[in-house]
Amino acid sequence: MADTLYLSLWYPNLRLESLADKLALVLGAFAAHGGEPRVYAVTVWPVDWSESPVLQRIYGYGELGADPKFVVDEALELLHEDYAYEFQIGWSLWELEAGGAVAAQSDNLIGRWVREPRLVRVTGYGPLFDEGAYEQDGHIRIDFGSDAPFLEEDAELDQVGARHIEENVRQLVELTAAAEKASGATARLLWSELGESLAQRLAARLGMRN
Repeated sequence: MADTLYLSLWYPNLRLESLADKLALVLGAFAAHGGEPRVYAVTVWPVDWSESPVLQRIYGYGELGADPKFVVDEALELLHEDYAYEFQIGWSLWELEAGGAVAAQSDNLIGRWVREPRLVRVTGYGPLFDEGAYEQDGHIRIDFGSDAPFLEEDAELDQVGARHIEENVRQLVELTAAAEKASGATARLLWSELGESLAQRLAARLGMRN
């Protein structure tokens, strides 16, 4: 069963004025680890998730996107303790192509596996947003979306599939480490919506083919 995967980052004694720098550094880590160098969109949420956004802006994908620092600085001009700042950025993983096997093969397409872009959400929390949600979710939270590319539990896993899953996991590990180091986080937690351990599920998944 697919789950939603998150990374939470915390910073000691973080001042709200410093959140912009942290967000720009986290977003900047994507380019070296399978992600886009430019931001697709930004949304600023007041008070909690039930409220209407006070800012929504779509810049575009790839080259049409905007520089992370520019987008962060623009969004955090609306700096409030009870606001959350959500940025969308592209990140590519190996995924099984829907609709059966494909005939074409290339460096980026092997059998049914293809590098597919997805939009990842990076959110910075003001300390009072949603009654202090940062304490549980992190000062910055990355929403990676479905964990299916790291497991593909519904597919028969052959040697090629196992290699691509391992590549996805390695990319995830390298990105989380880079985001933590670049932004100076002192604590991080990779977690799922259902509370299941990705590491344990992955070990069981890869072990099934032995």
